[in-house]
Amino acid sequence: MRLRALLETDALGLRLLGGAGELDRGVRGVMTTDLRDPSRYLSGGELVLTGLAWRHSAEDSEPFVRILNAAGVAGLAAGEAELGHIPEDLVTACVRHRLPLFAVREDVAFATITEHVVRQVSGERAGDLAAVVDRHRRLMTSGPAGGGPEVVLDLLTSDLDLRAWVLTPTGRQIAGGGGRLPASRAAALATEHLAATRSGRRSPFRVTVAGTAYSLFPIHEPGRGTAPGAVRDVRETVLSDWLLAVEADAGEWPAARLDLLQGVTQLISVERDRRDASRTVRRRLAQEVVDLVQEGAPPADIAARLRVAAPVLLPGVGAAPHWQVVVARLEWSADGAGRATTVGPAARAALEEVLAAHAAPGTDLSDRIAVAHADGEAIALVPVALEATPADEPGPEATDGAGAGARSGAGGAAGTDPGPAAGNVPGLHPGPGAGTAADAGGQAGSGAGTGGGTGTPGQGLHADALLDAVRGTLSAGLAEDGRLTLGVSAVVHSAEGLRGALEEARHARRVAAARPGRVCAAGHHELASHVLLLPFVPDDVRRAFTARLLDPLREYDKRHRAELIPTLEAFLDCDGSWTRCAARLHLHVNTLRYRVGRIEQLTGRDLSRLEDKLDFFLALRMS
Repeated sequence: MRLRALLETDALGLRLLGGAGELDRGVRGVMTTDLRDPSRYLSGGELVLTGLAWRHSAEDSEPFVRILNAAGVAGLAAGEAELGHIPEDLVTACVRHRLPLFAVREDVAFATITEHVVRQVSGERAGDLAAVVDRHRRLMTSGPAGGGPEVVLDLLTSDLDLRAWVLTPTGRQIAGGGGRLPASRAAALATEHLAATRSGRRSPFRVTVAGTAYSLFPIHEPGRGTAPGAVRDVRETVLSDWLLAVEADAGEWPAARLDLLQGVTQLISVERDRRDASRTVRRRLAQEVVDLVQEGAPPADIAARLRVAAPVLLPGVGAAPHWQVVVARLEWSADGAGRATTVGPAARAALEEVLAAHAAPGTDLSDRIAVAHADGEAIALVPVALEATPADEPGPEATDGAGAGARSGAGGAAGTDPGPAAGNVPGLHPGPGAGTAADAGGQAGSGAGTGGGTGTPGQGLHADALLDAVRGTLSAGLAEDGRLTLGVSAVVHSAEGLRGALEEARHARRVAAARPGRVCAAGHHELASHVLLLPFVPDDVRRAFTARLLDPLREYDKRHRAELIPTLEAFLDCDGSWTRCAARLHLHVNTLRYRVGRIEQLTGRDLSRLEDKLDFFLALRMS
């Protein structure tokens, strides 16, 4: 296909701004991007579509066009929707590099151009998938009833004898044309895909899982769906991009078949953009609620927004749901200036996927998830449906609000530094500490079902289980330079409790951040001991405190192999019992007394005093 043919297609409404002498260039594919440097995803011969979100000043055009020209693209088509016109500096740069430039009218969707190019290129290169692309185009234009990715994958199976599946970064299956993949197989394929993406390999990625060969094709989010200037490198999309897993070895395929499968991924990407429209609505609802909570808005205003959100997230549920808050932070290792890079939008996409992957087999939570982002964090409002309670059956007792988790005040705002949840309400997630955080307004536990017929809270999220199925897969995408930490609040049952739940989830996330590992989570039930305090001690204070107490012992152990540090740990673990500690260490009690005496001599502390025992305990925990 030639660029000239695109210009002559009236339905596309393209206007040539430069490069009239280059219109005989061949077009091998199409790519939509708003990356400043999309070279990683270019192989040459593409028509590049851009909404110009990458352009912040006139100086940005020259390097962008230079990168496209070096990659060997066929031409550039820029949309007028963002600025209302095509900047002169972009026209000048394209003329300088002899790169054909087209203007795309505001009323022409990039999806229309993508579908046209894919259809034409597929038809010219091979006939075996032309019918698939054309039939799926008709299905897509018919609206949501067209069938989505499932239909084109079924056609791949029937027309080309290729079994293929669309998977998320955690291995959650979106669609499949060859039956349902076992969960373990899907997770293994997702892990291979993330590892290959982070390594910088060119797709398709050829892998073998359980003795079967697969070829993995990335499905990138459409560029027009991203925030202006938000995406800069692969790390910002690696935890959100889907993949197409084909049960075949693409190494044996001719170039024409590879191009056709790339076209299929573009069609699926367009369909994903269509699906994501409802996610945009949920994100906006979540952002409005979170903004109100952080601004300290009156509970009545927050409750009004929750009444709008509830039918969207829990359609068909009459009773107002309870809510949980989950906070996530995605960080990459320090940059050249020594700063850690925090990516809020990418954390939002990652949290949405973690929550969707947590659903029970056969269920889909993706349409119940509302995630906002603020201050580098993703914040999810997770509805917990009420389970009906018969009118003649009393509901669970209301909690009495005792403990650090109760938020009080005569109709006032929720406390800003809540502790652990007060009380324990049946029906929430199992495990230690399960319960509901008390609301403000002096009604701790109200609404939990003090009378008949009001309902009881359904199952809530538990931090310990949230990451079980996805930790290994996500770690492959985070590689050696990324870290994802999550905090989960208790369930709250009204607007007054949301501010406290948000702070609770943030505290829990900081506790998770103090742990080792690429992917960590902590829940509200872990905020009831010294574990809550340690993450908030400044690093320099931690280092000075541990060095003052433990360095003399470490130096002595290094010189004499006296094992004073292991002896101290065992002594504290045995609550200062000489007999139990000696038995654990297989020592005579007199030998143990000698070692403890040496510890006291080197540090100037007395291990018979509670204060000194506590200092040693904390120093060991922080070291």
